[in-house]
Amino acid sequence: MIGRIVEVADDRRHLALSRGFMVVRDTDGERKELGQVPLDDIAAVIGNAHGLSYTNNLLVALAERGAPFVLCAANHNVAGMLLPIDGHHLQGKRIDAQLAATRPTVKRAWAEVVRAKLQQQAAALEAAGAPSAPLAALAARVRSGDPDNLEAQGARRYWTLLFGDGFRRDQDAGGVNALLNYGYTVLRACMARSVVAAGLHPTIGLHHSNEGNAMRLVDDLMEPFRPVIDLRVWLLLRNEEREVTAETKRALVRTLYDDMPTPSGATPLMVCTQPPVPI
Repeated sequence: MIGRIVEVADDRRHLALSRGFMVVRDTDGERKELGQVPLDDIAAVIGNAHGLSYTNNLLVALAERGAPFVLCAANHNVAGMLLPIDGHHLQGKRIDAQLAATRPTVKRAWAEVVRAKLQQQAAALEAAGAPSAPLAALAARVRSGDPDNLEAQGARRYWTLLFGDGFRRDQDAGGVNALLNYGYTVLRACMARSVVAAGLHPTIGLHHSNEGNAMRLVDDLMEPFRPVIDLRVWLLLRNEEREVTAETKRALVRTLYDDMPTPSGATPLMVCTQPPVPI
C-alpha cells in the first residue's frame, strides 16, 4: 500500500481526530481549521515542530492503522516514534522465530543486506556520473556476516565519490548532512511501519547492536534504501538547494514514491520496503 507521509512543521498547529480524519488547526486566534487528511490514507505523520500539540484519540487512531507518529529533533533526526503493539495476526510466532534464529542465519541475512546496500550505492554513483566500480567490486566480495567490514570500507569511498573530498557524514551538521538526516527520518518511518506490519519486533536486529536503540531491525533493513535518499540529496545540490526547507522536504518525501527496479519490474520504493504477499 502507498500512503501519504504527512509532516507538520509549524509550531502553531494542533492535530485532532474527527470522523475518520486527522484535522489540522491553527492554535492562534480563532483556531481556524487548516485542513483534513483521511486517516486511512496516512502512511506516517512526522512532527517536526516544537510547539505542536495533538490529542490522544488521534494517536490511538493512527496506531490502530499502523501509521507511525514520528517525533523529530532539531537536527531532523528521529527522536521518538509511536508504533502499534499489535501489527500482525502471527506476530507472536514471528517474534519467536526472530529470537530462535541461529547465528549463521543472522550472518547470512546481514551479508545480503550489505551486498544490496553496496550495489545500490554503486547504482547511485553511476546515476551521478561518478565511478561506481569500487563499490560494485566490494559488493562481489561480501561474505557471511561481513567479517571484512566491507560496508564501512564502502562508506569511506562512497561519500567522497558522491559529494566530494571535503564531505564528512556528521548527523549534527547542517547543509547536506541535515538533508540526509531528514530523508533518512522519512525512510525510517516507512521501514518501521513495514517491520511491524510483518509481525516482526523492530528491536531484534541483525547487526545494529546499540543497546539504547529500539529500532535495530529497522535500521538494518533500511540500509539498502539509503542510497536512493543520497541520490535525491545530490540532485538537490545540483539545483543549488543546500538547506532543509519546505520544498526540499517535499522532494525528499517524494523519493518514497519513486520507482526502483525489481525482478518483478519497476516498483515504488515504499512498496519495496514491504514484505511480499502473503506475509
